[in-house]
Amino acid sequence: MGGPGEPPTGMPEGGAPGGGEDEYRSVVFDESFVQAARLQEFSAQERLDDHTRAVRRRPGLHKALSRQLVILVVLIAVAFGTAIYMGVRHPYQSPVSKPPEPLRMTVIPLAPTGRVPGSGSIGELYAHSPAAEFRVGAAGINLPAVRRTSHFSDGQAMAALITAKDYLVESALDPDVLTGGSPRSVRILIDPEQFSQFDRSFARPVADGRHAATGWAVRFDPARTALADKRVRAEGTLRVFEADKNTLEVTSEHTFVYALRPAVHDAGEKRGAASLFTVRREMHFRFDRDDLRMHRAEVLTSATQAGPLACAAGTAEHLLPLLAGQKAEAGGPAGTDPYGTGNATALCGSLATTAQPSLSAS
Repeated sequence: MGGPGEPPTGMPEGGAPGGGEDEYRSVVFDESFVQAARLQEFSAQERLDDHTRAVRRRPGLHKALSRQLVILVVLIAVAFGTAIYMGVRHPYQSPVSKPPEPLRMTVIPLAPTGRVPGSGSIGELYAHSPAAEFRVGAAGINLPAVRRTSHFSDGQAMAALITAKDYLVESALDPDVLTGGSPRSVRILIDPEQFSQFDRSFARPVADGRHAATGWAVRFDPARTALADKRVRAEGTLRVFEADKNTLEVTSEHTFVYALRPAVHDAGEKRGAASLFTVRREMHFRFDRDDLRMHRAEVLTSATQAGPLACAAGTAEHLLPLLAGQKAEAGGPAGTDPYGTGNATALCGSLATTAQPSLSAS
């Protein structure tokens, strides 16, 4: 008998164990090949269920790819929509800027202790005063060196300083504004939301800490006072700093010195002697990014000390300087009614003798 793996009659002549399988071994297909076949044989049960064909066509590869492509397009659309939504709702976007606050202002008269020194020579007045070394006009408002901040470039910081300087020039050095002319050149430099307060201050000035024309600009009554010299002396400092990631602020401290004389109403009237009038202004400006781009500022505070002035003189509409040879009347500031409303408490100081020209030393 043959062995266990051999036919009962033994191996055919020339045969080998396993029969003739070896000669087909190179064409035996693995499972992956069978799974990838486009034709698939029906099962025995399926062939009994009225199928006349022995095989069926499997779904093509292009259909699977189409489904994958659709899924990919949907995922891209979702990702794109999410990116747009996050852009609109970005947590680090700049919030809407706060509306500008009303300007808070104080004007304090400084009364002289004696008569106001006067001279026919303006140069002599300045030479014997603390303003002897002050520069003339805008040259006395120096811009400091600037560096970028955490959220603003050095160019933006410089833009804030330039706007603040322009405001000081227009509001304290422009001869037309000083002598009661139109304040338009000052108005165009402030935030439009402060226009209402600004306009009311010039149309109906009142000493309530909010609506004094002299809180916005240095103003003299042209009926009483004239500029003896349009070359105003100035000295002071500007400082810029970042208040928050959306706001720059500038503070200024400057002293302005004016040569004044009594107004001349008739062509033949003799001009009086000149005297010096000193104004110290401390101002605080705020700039958001729109302000920087539009060359304008929000004016937060304005503190003015000016003399020689009489304590009882009204300062809301114009400053009313005591001129050469005049002196302040005895007594303090005008009375304040604590039961009244709408007006701030009257303030007054004493002008130091050293702040006046020392003409006796000449």
